[in-house]
Amino acid sequence: MRILCVIPVRGGSKGIPRKNLKPIAGKPLVAWTIEQALDAKTALAPEIELDVVVSTDDKELADIAREYGAEVPFMRPAELAEDTTATEPVIEHAIEFMSHEGRRPDAVMLLQATSPVRLPGTLARAVRQFAASDSDSMVGVIPIGPFIWAATEPPTAQYEVMARPRRQELTRETFRYRENGSMYITKTEIYEKFHNRLAGKIELFMLEDIEGVDIDAPIDFSLAEHQLEQIQKNVN
Repeated sequence: MRILCVIPVRGGSKGIPRKNLKPIAGKPLVAWTIEQALDAKTALAPEIELDVVVSTDDKELADIAREYGAEVPFMRPAELAEDTTATEPVIEHAIEFMSHEGRRPDAVMLLQATSPVRLPGTLARAVRQFAASDSDSMVGVIPIGPFIWAATEPPTAQYEVMARPRRQELTRETFRYRENGSMYITKTEIYEKFHNRLAGKIELFMLEDIEGVDIDAPIDFSLAEHQLEQIQKNVN
């Protein structure tokens, strides 16, 4: 199985300028995801080939990506690097380029650099789970309690309020799961047919609570940095 790992990073960012280059725990933000993907590449069995590619429109980001070991075989066209550009066309552009180079993937692993906190072994475990399954797409999720409400009129609970469960009684089926945007794996033909990262038979990939940080605001950097430093201490 050939899997194309795509890490999409734009040079522009309105919320946090030059976010993907911003240092965090001693490295540029994008470097963490690149290194995690390369670690997965070395941990997989020979029959699973992982191509780690950064898709960017920015020369400085491209240079950083190459420095940390990723491929940057193309520069992303400007029309695919707008604030309003969806992720799927970016992935489809990468698929088309790699296919023309004779490296058409069987599936694509999409990694968001803004979710840099991943435990050692997480990505390799995700690839193995996908390869062993019969799913068409897989999404990384964080378990949360079922105590969710919808702001309807009147408000409606997503659990039975007259039989409120204790947390220790919750099961895989009674938990709810939050998609955190960290990781998706999708068969190539799903992108080509549905132009979406999730379609067909969808599988959940369970992430740990600590892996749930998504950097949208400056305060998120502090939280992610603390968690990355703690993970590094435990590894070392």
